[in-house]
Amino acid sequence: MTRRKQRLILIGGGLAVLAVAVALVLSALGEALTFFYGPADLLSRADAAGRRVRLGGLVEPGSLMRDGATARFVVTDGKAEMPVSFTGVLPDLFREGQGVVAEGRLTPAGFVAETVLAKHDEKYMPREVAEVLKKNGEWRTAQ
Repeated sequence: MTRRKQRLILIGGGLAVLAVAVALVLSALGEALTFFYGPADLLSRADAAGRRVRLGGLVEPGSLMRDGATARFVVTDGKAEMPVSFTGVLPDLFREGQGVVAEGRLTPAGFVAETVLAKHDEKYMPREVAEVLKKNGEWRTAQ
């Protein structure tokens, strides 16, 4: 076997190992990705049912109801509304009329959140939520 054939075999083997490593990394990342949607986007996507997604928007004023450890509220982006249920302790900064990001799964009964993130202060809004609200004309500037 010539040196040229040995190099080609070595380079080919290295590329094969690299391809397998890249495939494994992409496979692991694909399972860990969580997509972000507003209520209107989430309702229009048939493939979102059962998948772990992030739902963002504003908490509809007057929609918060508590039943023991379970909280139910409605998230809106100005176009559509999505009922959300969450069992656990809501963040201290959670308020009606303010931005929220809920991570969980869409079910036939609505959105079941596993994690709820509230906006941090008067000026902070998650970038994804701000983009959805700006797109739908619901963006409120700081006063």
